[in-house]
Amino acid sequence: MMKLDIACMIDDDQMFTYLLSRQMKLIDFCETVLIFNNGEEALKYLRPIIESPETLPSVILLDINMPVLDGWQFLDEFTKFNIRKKITVYIVSSSIDQADHIKAGAYKQVSNFYVKPITKEHLISMLDEIKGK
Repeated sequence: MMKLDIACMIDDDQMFTYLLSRQMKLIDFCETVLIFNNGEEALKYLRPIIESPETLPSVILLDINMPVLDGWQFLDEFTKFNIRKKITVYIVSSSIDQADHIKAGAYKQVSNFYVKPITKEHLISMLDEIKGK
């Protein structure tokens, strides 16, 4: 199985990010996990390094319901970036609302929508999809 260099989680649920980062470590998902509590924190980190593909994450796991700047607002800003590296974005949310799934599908940057909790099988599926690209 291929291991990613950098993965990014954007989620305000600290228990979820802690458990998922532990699960990532157990399956050797990536070298480094970046964790941001909201979309604004993530954008502040990404904007200055956008021209440095080696420091950008390969995958972003994005919650949609967060304070300050939610997942949709993050995606609206993220889609404006001129990124030279392929970054796979997965929505990771507790939302089962079909409207959220449809909205996520409208973003070409979003590869899939996963409903929490995220399992080891979900992570392996993500790796397989990224490896296939």
